[in-house]
Amino acid sequence: MPSLQDSKLAFIGGGNMASAIIGGLLNQGIPKQNITVSEPWDVNRNKIADLGVKTTTSNVEAGGEADLVVIAVKPQVTKAVCEELANAWGNRSNLPVVVSIAAGITLQSLQQWLKTEDGRTAHLVRVMPNTPALAGEGASGLFASQDVTSEEKELVGALLQSVSKATEWVDKEELIDVVTGLSGSGPAYFFAMVEHLIASATALGLPAEQATRLAAQTCLGAGKMLTTSSDSPTQLRKNVTSPNGTTHAALETFKSLDFEKIVDQAVKAATSRAAELGNTLGKN
Repeated sequence: MPSLQDSKLAFIGGGNMASAIIGGLLNQGIPKQNITVSEPWDVNRNKIADLGVKTTTSNVEAGGEADLVVIAVKPQVTKAVCEELANAWGNRSNLPVVVSIAAGITLQSLQQWLKTEDGRTAHLVRVMPNTPALAGEGASGLFASQDVTSEEKELVGALLQSVSKATEWVDKEELIDVVTGLSGSGPAYFFAMVEHLIASATALGLPAEQATRLAAQTCLGAGKMLTTSSDSPTQLRKNVTSPNGTTHAALETFKSLDFEKIVDQAVKAATSRAAELGNTLGKN
C-alpha cells in the first residue's frame, strides 16, 4: 500500500467537505497531480479546479485507478455511484480503499453496492467528519470493515488528520451514528446557542455587532480551554461558577428548564435519524 504522499486519491463529489479535505491535503504537501475529483456541477467543479487538482464529470475517470476513493456525495445517490465504480473495478487486481462520508449508509449497504462481478469488495471505512474541517478544526469518527489492515487505517487516518484535530476510531458501527449526533451535527447546536445569546443580548440593549463578536470569541475561547486544559468540562464549568453569582443564576435557569434533557433528546434525535437514513436508503 503506497503512503498518502504517493497514493492516487479520488474524490467522488466536490462539495464543501471534499473541498476542505483536499485543501488540508494540499497544505500537507500532497502533490496536486495525485488528486482527481469528479463533480457534475460546474460551480463546484470550477471551485475545486482553482485548487490546482484534476477535475472531471466522470466518476470512473476519477476513481477507476485510484488507490483511495472518498465517496463524498449525498446519501441518496451513494448507491448509484458505488455500483458505477464497482463495474469499473471488475478488471482490477487490487481494489482501492474506499472511504464513505455519506451519513447513515451502512457498511453492509456499501459492501453490497461495491461488489464486483467476481464477488470482490473494496476495503471500506465509514467516516463522519464535521463542518469545522473547513477551518482545519474538524472532528471525525471512523469505523472500518474487518478486512481493513492497520496500514490502510493509517492511510485513512492521515487523510482525515489533514483537517481534523480529533480522529476517533470506534469499535462498533452503530457508534458512527452516535458520532453523527454528537460532533457531526454538533456545530449546528453551538451555532443555534450563539444565535440565541446574540438575540438575548441585543434585546437587552447591546448592539448586534458587539454581541456577535463577544459571543463568537466566547465560544472560541471556551473551546480552546476544553482542548488545552487537563480539567474536565464539569470542572471547567465549576471554575467559572461562583456561589450565588451571575453564572450560577444563569445555570439555575438552565436547570429549571431541563437543559440537560433538551441536549440529551437532541443528540438522540440526530443519532436516530442517522440510523433511519441508513435503513431506508439501504433498502433502495
